[in-house]
Amino acid sequence: MQRKLHSLEAIVAMCALAFVLVVSVGFAQAGEIRKVTLRSSSAIVQDAETGEIVHEKNADAVVPIASITKLMTAIVILDAGLDLEEKIVLGREDAVGMKGSRSRLRTGLALSRKDLLLLALMSSENRAAAALGRSYPGGLEAFADAMNAKAEVLQMTDSRFVEPTGLSPANVSSARDLAKLVRKAHEYELIREFSTQDRATVRASGRPLNYGNTNGLVRSKYWEIELSKTGYISEAGRCLVMHVRLASKDLIVVLLDSWGKHSRVGDANRIKKWLESGSAADRAS
Repeated sequence: MQRKLHSLEAIVAMCALAFVLVVSVGFAQAGEIRKVTLRSSSAIVQDAETGEIVHEKNADAVVPIASITKLMTAIVILDAGLDLEEKIVLGREDAVGMKGSRSRLRTGLALSRKDLLLLALMSSENRAAAALGRSYPGGLEAFADAMNAKAEVLQMTDSRFVEPTGLSPANVSSARDLAKLVRKAHEYELIREFSTQDRATVRASGRPLNYGNTNGLVRSKYWEIELSKTGYISEAGRCLVMHVRLASKDLIVVLLDSWGKHSRVGDANRIKKWLESGSAADRAS
C-alpha cells in the first residue's frame, strides 16, 4: 500500500518543485541575455589585442561599404608621405560622381591636405576625399591601385576599391576584412585624432567653415572611442566602424547595412550593454 506523504514532506516537495521551475526559467532568461540581436545585416566584434571574435553576423558577406572607404584613403595618403601642409585647390572634377551628395566645399577653394584629411575622416566630406585622391601622384587611377595594393598587404581578400570617397557601390568589403582595416588605421595617430574629433573649423581660401563629427557617439561621456568612421549610401545602408574601449577591453566594432536612420547607433549601444552586462563573457564560457 502506497504511503501518503506527511504534510511536512508535501511542503518540502512543493518547494523543491518550485525551485526547479525558478532555476529553469532563470537559465532560459540567461540564454536570452547572452544573445545580442542586431539590426545591421553584417557585423563583427573583435578583441583588438587577441583577435578573438566576440560576436559575428554574416561577417563574410561582401557588400558596399560607403564612406568606410575613407579610412583606406587616409592610410594611402599618410603612407605616401605627401606634404600635409600643401594647399590643394578644389576642381570641378572633385564633384564628379557625387550623386547629389551635398558639400560646402566649392570649386576654387584652397585647403591644406591636412585639413582635407580632417574633413574626410571627421565629417565624411566627399569633395575633400575626392581632392585627396585626385592630387595623389598619378591621379585617381594610381590612387585606386594604391588602395587595392594596401588591401592586399592587409590580406583583405574580400575587398575592392575603385575611388576614394565611398560614393561608388563598387567599393566593397566584408565585416571581417574591415576589422583588419580598422586595426591598421588605429596605428596612425592622425587617423585616431581626426576620426574622433568632435568639431573643427577649417579655413578654405581664408573663409572659416565649421564642421562636426558624423558619429554622435564621440560626444558621449559613456563611450571611449579611439577611432571612428561612419558611412552611408543607399546601396550600403548605414555603416559604422569603431575602435573602442568596452568592458575593460579594446574592441573593434564593425556594423554594416543597418536599416533605419539611428539603427547603427542603436546596435552599438546594444553591443555595449551586452558586453558590460557580462553576457558576452558568459557566452564564451
